[in-house]
Amino acid sequence: MPSKTPLPPATETPTRTIEAKLNNTPTTTQPPETATVSIAVTTSGACQLEPVAQPPWPTDSLRPNERDPETGLHVTGKPQLIDLATYRLKVTGLVNNPLSLTYDDLRCMRKVTDSPELICPQVFIDEATWTGVPIKDVLELAGVQPGAKKVTLVSADGYEFSIPLDTAIGEKNFLAYEVNGIPLPVRHGFPLRAVFPSMWGSYWIKWLIEIRIS
Repeated sequence: MPSKTPLPPATETPTRTIEAKLNNTPTTTQPPETATVSIAVTTSGACQLEPVAQPPWPTDSLRPNERDPETGLHVTGKPQLIDLATYRLKVTGLVNNPLSLTYDDLRCMRKVTDSPELICPQVFIDEATWTGVPIKDVLELAGVQPGAKKVTLVSADGYEFSIPLDTAIGEKNFLAYEVNGIPLPVRHGFPLRAVFPSMWGSYWIKWLIEIRIS
């Protein structure tokens, strides 16, 4: 894959740290059950969040690769209806603590913001500012087991792809829940999508519901 133009470093909020309180204790004889995780900002004692409402379903009809006037981003994929109240990002496979993270769990974790180009070769180039949580931090919370080599990202629409673990945990890669300062609109991946600044747009999976480690 051709190299993309180097980008300026992402900005992040370094004062936030996370603490996971796991209800289960994994054993070596059987896989642990999915953990219930409570995430706290230890610097302030509690994570204070502005409430986020379920985004509206798009009512206009846009063709594939047509530009969305709301965000300026091109449209790809079929929008998925995901209920914010019941949404969970699952982290499964070769991890010590399988996770089931709510939208607010993710928002309480270390936050990064970056503005890489989203490139679909010979089709379009989109420019936007994305905000979310580093993939590396999510996987550290899960506790990736020795011997794990691959990360598979799964979308609610059934699309999935795999990349090497070492690639996935790159410092610039993150899971975005905002674009241009607002929650992701439905057609652009709400509630969560991947941002891989050094990879083509086909890897920026939308409507992310699971990360499998193998």
